[in-house]
Amino acid sequence: MTAPSVPTSRIALYALPGFALAMPTIPAAVFLPSVYGTELGLAAAGAALLLARTTDVITDPLVGALSDRWRSKFGRRKPWILLGALLAGYALIMLFQPPQGVTTGYVTLWAVLLYLGWTMINVPYTAWGAEMSGEYNERVRITSAREGVMLLGIFAAGTVPVWAASAGYSERDALAMISWMAVIAGGPFILAMLWRVPDPLPREAADTTPWTIKGIISGTQGLSNNKPFLRLLAAWLINGFANGIPSTLFLLFLEFRLQADQTERGILILVYFLAAVLAIPLWSAVSLKVGKHRAWCFAMMLTCAAFIWVPLLPPGAMIAFGLVCVVTGVGLGADLALPPALQADVIDFDTLRNRQQRAGLFFALWSMATKLALALAVGLTFPLLDSLGFDPKAAVNSPSALWSLAVIYAWVPVVLKLVAIALVWAFPLTAARQRLMRKRLDTLAARTV
Repeated sequence: MTAPSVPTSRIALYALPGFALAMPTIPAAVFLPSVYGTELGLAAAGAALLLARTTDVITDPLVGALSDRWRSKFGRRKPWILLGALLAGYALIMLFQPPQGVTTGYVTLWAVLLYLGWTMINVPYTAWGAEMSGEYNERVRITSAREGVMLLGIFAAGTVPVWAASAGYSERDALAMISWMAVIAGGPFILAMLWRVPDPLPREAADTTPWTIKGIISGTQGLSNNKPFLRLLAAWLINGFANGIPSTLFLLFLEFRLQADQTERGILILVYFLAAVLAIPLWSAVSLKVGKHRAWCFAMMLTCAAFIWVPLLPPGAMIAFGLVCVVTGVGLGADLALPPALQADVIDFDTLRNRQQRAGLFFALWSMATKLALALAVGLTFPLLDSLGFDPKAAVNSPSALWSLAVIYAWVPVVLKLVAIALVWAFPLTAARQRLMRKRLDTLAARTV
């Protein structure tokens, strides 16, 4: 039996908070390393942001497991999202509006609090989306709506640096504006979702291990036997690392290698994310024809084909690099829309085997992998560039240092994406197998009623 379609109005209300949630994500990945790297030095900034990210190793699975078990009249996911929004909003303003003479301790403290608040929002939020439907293609519809709205938020945030540059403001000023925009937009969108979108208990049993650290750890047992989960997690981590490297180095590459000014940098960011927004319906259609995992592979191949030429571009090649931004932006649309839908299918596999609903824990582990990938991108590439002689404070960098910047920016991600493609190409949870799993889950649920 086919699962009923989720009402469009419900999907819209669920997706809308993504607009505000996404606004600071790319500035945090692209602008913050550049701003703090210039202020504190590459090695110190990289160490501070990497240290802050390491706290997610504890907080992500903890929040995921607790939100799976939570029972209240407001739902399982909603209380976590509300508290996380309050914490993340305040930390975002502090981190995006640093005082003069900022220290490493300041960056570390507010980054830790921002990441904790983000975890309390994002893990329950994405798990909630996976639970809205059990149908293979309907999940693409839900994740496409959420990720599409998030890309619109990223696009809106991307217009701020362009306007700021034309108005004579600095990139630090633009960061402050983005933080306030996210907080002001996020309040009403999150409240509307919490008020109108149902957060029912699952038909399957929740994780029933004790509410202790030992119990939570024991609740993760069996994950190592979930081969589709391990395969998808590995591909997700590797591809996230591949995406994190150019995100981290984007502004440095444009400024020092291509010699782009602030306005050109802002325009190229807009081009990239606009292409991603427009491409999401395309990848949704492709996934209907070839399956979600193959569509994702095709997108990664497309990105590799564009990135392979980037180190060969001469300074000032803005049109050529703009075309690269278009093609890789199209690939990004698939990176955002398709893997979360695949993740929901992996959760079905676990539920069928263990008779428990652990969506929060699974999305916590994927969130942790995402953050680890971004942390590695900052924590490894900055010291590596430093050791190779690249210095953003120097008036002039040597040709070898600039070449190293270009190779790390483009060719290292290509190699990583090829590894991810090899992992995903023969992914076993196809549409036919997922529908069979859902039938068995529906039968088991009916027996317990």
